[in-house]
Amino acid sequence: MTDLILVVEDEPKLAALVQDYLHASGFRTEWLADGRQALERLRTGPMPAAVLLDVMLPGLDGLEVCRAVRVFSDVPILINSARVEELDRLLGLELGADDYVCKPFSPRELVARVKALLRRAQGRLAPVSLVQVGGGFGVDEAGQRVVWRDHALALTPVEFRLLRQLLQQPGRVFERGQLLDLIHEDFRDVSDRAVDSHIKNIRRKLAALPEDAARITSVYGVGYRLDLA
Repeated sequence: MTDLILVVEDEPKLAALVQDYLHASGFRTEWLADGRQALERLRTGPMPAAVLLDVMLPGLDGLEVCRAVRVFSDVPILINSARVEELDRLLGLELGADDYVCKPFSPRELVARVKALLRRAQGRLAPVSLVQVGGGFGVDEAGQRVVWRDHALALTPVEFRLLRQLLQQPGRVFERGQLLDLIHEDFRDVSDRAVDSHIKNIRRKLAALPEDAARITSVYGVGYRLDLA
């Protein structure tokens, strides 16, 4: 069965155009125009392969939908919006979006980005093969997961790459520029603040572990260091 893409967009013509391009690439689609309905659909229905999420939606805006979804799912989310300010893009990333495109966008590029998200997500279903990296942490490269003991962290693809890098050399200070290179795969126009947003999310997820297993420390004017317990 082909992958299902949930399109959450309140402009019917744009939604129809996006769906046409997705269908031409072999995807199935489902369309919703209301943010609250989309959140309820994701909470109660079968999880789609990915979500294309507009920001300006009736009922509940896309950023709030993204925030709420990340509580219970790591489904790939691509946000699209006419709000092009850096602050808006960073907020989307901070809330857990995997990618962000600004309107007007090329439908072909949108489909290409969806395919890239799905390629990275496919590994999550592969058999688990953990590489132990110390402090009780293991990295599942195929599944793009980081596991501490029997706890798997719900990481976005970008968060996975950042945490994997930090775990490879605990105690080393990584410059922001080095970490920024790990984000460029997904975002063409990024800044140091994007790194800060993702690190903030990773810190929150590490803090949710039963013990103080690891801590990411800011090194003023340089970057970040991960310390194991």
